Amino acid sequence: MSIRGLIIPAVAASLLLGACRSDPPPPPAPEPEPAVNTDSIRRAEEAVARERADSIRRAEEAAARARAEAERLVREARATLTAVVLFDYDESTITAAAERDLRAKLPILRNSPNVRLRLEGHADERGSTEYNLALGSRRAEAVVEFLAGFGISADVFTTVSLGEERPAVNRSDEEAWAQNRRVEFHITGGQVQGSEDGEDRP
Repeated sequence: MSIRGLIIPAVAASLLLGACRSDPPPPPAPEPEPAVNTDSIRRAEEAVARERADSIRRAEEAAARARAEAERLVREARATLTAVVLFDYDESTITAAAERDLRAKLPILRNSPNVRLRLEGHADERGSTEYNLALGSRRAEAVVEFLAGFGISADVFTTVSLGEERPAVNRSDEEAWAQNRRVEFHITGGQVQGSEDGEDRP
């Protein structure tokens, strides 16, 4: 056999082997990343920030309303607690009007156990100085006794009589005298707590 006869089969066999051997296909191209919509992200972040700011504002407004309400209740409680009670001429008996005013003080006193009060008994100018001092004292003590009957400790109160020396209205007529026959309440210690009105029974 000639060399040429050998070359041709060898080349053919080589071509045949090359055709049978297949290289693996190239890997697929990666899918393109989706385009980032920066405007949508920014709007979403702004919406979250607005909602957070609104939530903080609502919480602050609610807290401010609660503080204002608590302060209102304390102001009203102090006004009720320091309201004077009046007495009839030459009397230290608790009148119906005085009883109503004293009952209004009870829930405040119960809700403010640390409060201390000075009760000042007063009289109008009629009668002697000594008599009016004694009458003012009886009026202050009558108030303490009334409140103690509802469970308020007498330790909450101190009493003093000023008789006719400090009139609320400095005139000599029936209207002025009616305002001068009184017991005044002065807060001397403790913290007044606001309290809703309620009915009290002995």
